[in-house]
Amino acid sequence: MGKQPKTPEPERRTTRSAASISPAPTPSKPSAPPKTPEVSSSLRHLLSGFPGRKSQILDLIRLIGPLNSPSLPLLLYGNASTGKTSTVLKVLEHLNRPFVYVSCRSCHNPRILFETVLSQLGSSHKQCKKMPDFLNYLREALAERNKEMVFLVFDSIESVRSWDTGSKVLSLLLTLYDKLQNDGAGLLYISRSTPDAYLLRFGSFQPIDLCFPDYTFEEIHSILMRNQANPKLYSSFLSVVLKPFTRVTRRIDELASALDPLYKKYCEPLTDSTITPDEAMKRRLFDYVQPHLIAALNQTFTIPPRALKDKSGIKRQGSGIGNATGLRELDFHMSVSAKYLLISAFLASRNPATLDAALFDSTGGCVGRKRKRKSSQSSIDKNNTKAEEMLTKGPGTFPLERLLAIFQCITSVLEEDSSLNEEKALENSIGLMSDVLLQLSTLCNSNFLCKSGNCPLEGSVRYRSMIDEDMALKVARSVNFPLSNYVYRR
Repeated sequence: MGKQPKTPEPERRTTRSAASISPAPTPSKPSAPPKTPEVSSSLRHLLSGFPGRKSQILDLIRLIGPLNSPSLPLLLYGNASTGKTSTVLKVLEHLNRPFVYVSCRSCHNPRILFETVLSQLGSSHKQCKKMPDFLNYLREALAERNKEMVFLVFDSIESVRSWDTGSKVLSLLLTLYDKLQNDGAGLLYISRSTPDAYLLRFGSFQPIDLCFPDYTFEEIHSILMRNQANPKLYSSFLSVVLKPFTRVTRRIDELASALDPLYKKYCEPLTDSTITPDEAMKRRLFDYVQPHLIAALNQTFTIPPRALKDKSGIKRQGSGIGNATGLRELDFHMSVSAKYLLISAFLASRNPATLDAALFDSTGGCVGRKRKRKSSQSSIDKNNTKAEEMLTKGPGTFPLERLLAIFQCITSVLEEDSSLNEEKALENSIGLMSDVLLQLSTLCNSNFLCKSGNCPLEGSVRYRSMIDEDMALKVARSVNFPLSNYVYRR
């Protein structure tokens, strides 16, 4: 007999009580832990060469993408000496990607910029002055590479604004992605300005921004410790001097230049530079270098370690902010925008805010005023009393908005002065406003300016100038600014 087919069992109805009972867990095999991507030795070497920049390097590699794949434009921004340029170039070398590097700060004008890019691409066109010609020649040079992805790196792109046709050239550079999207070109922009300074018109592709923040104290310590002959000795030196200097600046180039002569002083008592110092030796070395440390901290804006000598050949140890001997260092190591910002802060502290409209009028400040009558003895005494009261009260405070307004007014005087030569006119053009906020923090850290707290009514930070009139006159004289025309005399 054949087997009887089994009748299907009727489905059992699930009750509420049965549904509330959770089924017994079935034993499962333990899952293997997720595999972390292996870091190659070359990438590990790259990361070790840039302390504090691991996330930026990995993001940059991810955004650049595989070989010959389309890449979106990138904007790398951050303060000076934060490793933007060196990181980008090393990452491109690590990925073995062809690239063209051009520094907009050293190009001075559009023609040099265009010809520098074309010459690195092997273009046969030696002269290029117009933007449409540059775009056509660039397409031809990229077409000869058979769709091989070439990265165009534009460094210090914020300096293009100071050129004669800077706004047009900057707009062209930032919109190259829209024009060369299918021509095999990757675009990398390096800037000190934030992405807000490069907002494009509607319809244009905005570059992806990648921030390079300032180094922390630990990262600065790691960078300075690299390639040291005696790491333990240099570490004991940094434990003494690094923290005071990082309160003034966190730029690696400035710190390295300022600490180099101090380290030589620190090692002078040692007969053997390879020795490992113990605690007693560390205290003895600290006592020896402490007077030189105080003098080095007082030398403001003398970053290069060149020892300036007077006629007798004796080195000058330090100069205060208002001393006459500090004028030469000031001329060499303070930028033009910092000088004008210092003058603006002095005028904002010295002059009443109600007289700004009268002092900074179109006639050139106080020059167009009527000649006063000869003062009597009583008025002279009254003015002397007011002057004493002003000295007693000290310099006044001012908000950031007033400082920037005065800065813009006095820099416009420079643009209208036809007596300046062509080189100074180019240097002191409207590009002064580009790094004014960076210079403001530097002047505050150097005690040229100080923050005096928040205004209870306005809710904004107020500043105060810490320089005297002699110092302000020296700074104004170095940029040929008529300071006396803008100082209110009671």
